[in-house]
Amino acid sequence: MPFRYQQPISALIVADYTTKFVDPVKARAGETVTLGEKDTEWPGWIWCTTASGKSGWVPESYLECDGERGVMKFDYDATELTVKVGDIVTVLKEESGWYWCANMKGETGWVPKENIGTM
Repeated sequence: MPFRYQQPISALIVADYTTKFVDPVKARAGETVTLGEKDTEWPGWIWCTTASGKSGWVPESYLECDGERGVMKFDYDATELTVKVGDIVTVLKEESGWYWCANMKGETGWVPKENIGTM
């Protein structure tokens, strides 16, 4: 199971991050995806395409891989969160260099670990 914090942790954003994917991939547990390249910048992520044709980065730990196909072990949402220096976020889980966070407006998404200060 993906790493989730027992208690959510508040953290300060130390570097701006702007969402790169406006239409993120989402997949449900049990869904089959086509596997592509592994991310060299962020080890632990692999490019996947759903049956509907939507593509995006998915954590390898969320997949049961078999050749060019993978089956999702968990529900996944690739939404990224745009943040600015000084924002406070709540970190809910961690995955391969990224944190799943909620901002003060209740919006959720992935933020690179390097953009978040010491917790």
